[in-house]
Amino acid sequence: MRSKRILAEDLGYYHCLSRTVNGAALLRRREKEVLRKMIHQVADFSGVEVLTFCLMHNHFHLLIRVAPAESIPDEELIRRYALLYPKPTKYQLLSMQAMARELRSNGPDADSIRTKLLARMGNVSAFMKTLKQRFSTWFNKTHDRFGPLWSDRFKSVLVEGRGHVLQTMAAYIDLNPVRAGLVNDPKNYRFCGYAEAVAGRKIAIQGIKFVMAGLYDVPEDEALADYRCLIFGKGSAPTAGSKQLDREKALQVLESEGGRLPTATLLRCRIRYFTEGAVLGSQSFVMAQMAGWQRSMRRKHSPKPHLIPREDGAPFAVMRGLRGRAYS
Repeated sequence: MRSKRILAEDLGYYHCLSRTVNGAALLRRREKEVLRKMIHQVADFSGVEVLTFCLMHNHFHLLIRVAPAESIPDEELIRRYALLYPKPTKYQLLSMQAMARELRSNGPDADSIRTKLLARMGNVSAFMKTLKQRFSTWFNKTHDRFGPLWSDRFKSVLVEGRGHVLQTMAAYIDLNPVRAGLVNDPKNYRFCGYAEAVAGRKIAIQGIKFVMAGLYDVPEDEALADYRCLIFGKGSAPTAGSKQLDREKALQVLESEGGRLPTATLLRCRIRYFTEGAVLGSQSFVMAQMAGWQRSMRRKHSPKPHLIPREDGAPFAVMRGLRGRAYS
């Protein structure tokens, strides 16, 4: 039985992950480029803000900010709908024109159109469904295949949307190609949010600025420098001669009772809590979400939060334990 997805009552921040069927390495450079563009198109349509992302050979990560869709002007609805069809067919163009006429004239079907469009906006599940379906359609048509592309439903972790928790989750996502051994520095990996920000892409820079400060008016260079400090520790990439904690040693420390590591070292290990923990944040944030989950599920007892210890600050708390190893 599938567990109920935990959603924020209002504004929510989510780490979303989806894998290809059987974990097959189906996403090559062209596929990643199409998926990257599609992520931003669907995010704009859905009113979702992408803070950072990473596209790998058989899965992708997103860190997104989702605000509930409220009253949206008709012209904005028309603009957003058109984003889904950047190169419309003749039929699609006629359909878009008919929808626009109906909304502008407030015809008999206008309210129904508004309701259907709004139902697809401001919702993490609707956003991921639209994104994955559209990419699957393109992929199957391009590669002359049929059947499912994605393995089961996507995973999501509700993340506390401020401070070190949000920053650490963003860095964890951008460090995926480093953990996979593809690059030594995420800025050299084309398909992650940090690399786009370093390359000067405004939307990616905005995401990093929000992650680091919760504001958009901080200087770009300051936000990027602080983010790089978080990724590497002490602000610089490791060099060949620098002393780095060996990954196997790091795992040994983490698996031992009370093992603690600096955040920069911790992030070089795969942390299953970050993809399968349901809720990640401070202890008070996680306990508040657990209380709401308990009420919605009508459970008598609330689960206890699990702690992720670290040397450079208070431990992270996470909802949902793991049957297997937490670190790998």
